Amino acid sequence: MSDSAAWEGTFHGEPAIWLKFGIYAAIMLPNIGGNLVAFRDTKRDFRFLREPSEEEMPAFKARPLNHGVPVLFPPNRYENGRFPWEGSTLQLPINEQSRNNHLHGFLYDTPWTVDDYGCTANESYVVVSVRVDETHPAYSHFPYTFTFTLRYVLSMHGLLQHVIIRNDGHRAMPCLLAFHTTINAPFTSEGASTDCRVKLTIGRRWELNDRMLPTGRFQSLSQEEEHMRDDGVYPFNEVMDNHYTAEAQDGRNRMELTDAKQGIKLIYDVGTSYKQWMVWNNFAKEGFFCPEPQINLVNAPNVKLPEHDIGLYGLVPGQIWEETSRLYVTQAPLFT
Repeated sequence: MSDSAAWEGTFHGEPAIWLKFGIYAAIMLPNIGGNLVAFRDTKRDFRFLREPSEEEMPAFKARPLNHGVPVLFPPNRYENGRFPWEGSTLQLPINEQSRNNHLHGFLYDTPWTVDDYGCTANESYVVVSVRVDETHPAYSHFPYTFTFTLRYVLSMHGLLQHVIIRNDGHRAMPCLLAFHTTINAPFTSEGASTDCRVKLTIGRRWELNDRMLPTGRFQSLSQEEEHMRDDGVYPFNEVMDNHYTAEAQDGRNRMELTDAKQGIKLIYDVGTSYKQWMVWNNFAKEGFFCPEPQINLVNAPNVKLPEHDIGLYGLVPGQIWEETSRLYVTQAPLFT
């Protein structure tokens, strides 16, 4: 049997593209937001991403945000759903009623097109895309024409994600993006959350108001957050729904989750174009947490700070934004 394969199948009854390379496997659900819901080490029975069970599929389809790698475009919260851009104001749907915000954009649950899948001796891959134009339901509140392409690749180097966003229209469009990446802790079949330590390349913590919107000011990092930046901490010590600047270490922007009992480290290297992090740990309930790489500050169009500092970028007609990220595994020191 070949070490490399890609095929059309199903996942709990949902159309899926399956990838295999060596010990690794991955599953993409194109009809549910282009969500890559599984990245596994099949030899050691590691499941790095939180996967929906068969019983969870109805809830997952209704709100596909807390499993796999959901695409957030535009990401996170926008005050009153309003979105000022280039002299006009867009009105996004209010879908967080309790805070009167728009939350998480419109690509995480829309169907994506499978453009290609296949395998070579060195990798297996799938390419999916979504095109927004006058025929897309989102165009009525986000009137820009663009193509968003995702390529996932399995190889001996783990799982690669390649993002390309191309402005196909005739005017500048905002380019605001994050991934609600859902990491299992533990990811080992016989592990425990208490064996896990997370390290993250955070810089400064943004102050958030009672609507979870940035005030434009910073707060001092707690001792726990300093340890998360420098050495690693237990992911569920305290409730985290926090927003940080990203500050690369050794030229790399990444999350590291170590199972210190088994000596395995999962690395999520997201690329330095992601200038912000959101970190959410499901109210400190053990099992999973979300290190969310993000281009822009939450609510960036409504924050009166320099565009460079808050990641408020646009794409002119024909322009492309792209970045790569990678999930992979290394050895780590054991508990002594």
